[in-house]
Amino acid sequence: MSLRRPKLISENVPVVDGAGVSLYRVFAHQEIDMLDPFLLLDDFHSRNPEDYMAGFPWHPHRGIETVTYMIRGEVEHGDSIGNKGVIKSGDVQWMTAGSGIIHQEMPKEYEGNMQGFQLWVNLPKKSKMMDPRYRGIEKRQIPEIGFGEAKVKVIAGELRGVKGPVKDLVVDVEYFDVELEEKAEWVHETKKGYTAFAYVFDGEAVFSGKEVGKGNLVLLEKGDEVRVGSRHGTRFLFASGKPLCEPVAWGGPIVMNTNEELELAFEEYEKGTFIKRKT
Repeated sequence: MSLRRPKLISENVPVVDGAGVSLYRVFAHQEIDMLDPFLLLDDFHSRNPEDYMAGFPWHPHRGIETVTYMIRGEVEHGDSIGNKGVIKSGDVQWMTAGSGIIHQEMPKEYEGNMQGFQLWVNLPKKSKMMDPRYRGIEKRQIPEIGFGEAKVKVIAGELRGVKGPVKDLVVDVEYFDVELEEKAEWVHETKKGYTAFAYVFDGEAVFSGKEVGKGNLVLLEKGDEVRVGSRHGTRFLFASGKPLCEPVAWGGPIVMNTNEELELAFEEYEKGTFIKRKT
């Protein structure tokens, strides 16, 4: 087994997005080549509703999947293919934009420290124009596995024979929420050649002897095995995925393979012909 050691450690960056939401960008455009097939990860958390209540009003997506995971709080969702609902604490929304979807995500006021994440997964060229689809996954549907003083929520992928609730993935990815108690260790075997990263959102984690604090991304080297420890307790997201190794043309909420495809998408959005599938 070859151990996956930290290749890059970087701190999140505060940004304002949507209609005026203050959030923390973990990675985006600058890291495209290193994190393929993952495009973006945002961490939105605050005790002040003024930081997030403006939300993300109606906007388009094409060519990607967006994965919203709420730790605490609620986000109201609506989209152009007729889905409506509320993503509550512990819930996940896995949305495949495909050929095009228009949606809105509006956080609701929460008493305490609201926190959630949005991960973007790129779609391969052959699937960019697939029919959009939506999966609303409730907290109770997400299995949690105990490893002594470690707990892992399996959102997507498989861990020790336990499969996450997200089925029929376009890109082969795994997505876990890992919590370690004091002096605990988690060891996980990964697929060779796959991109793997972790994002520490509570406490401090130790990756191959390197201590990584809250709010930091850890991009891991290629290898077969991940070893993460904790001196005083920690919680982090872990994801791995098969790289697409395809060109990326990225314009705001739309990600295609060429600039021509990108221009066409925005032209169709302006003309009102963006949505290809009718409800």
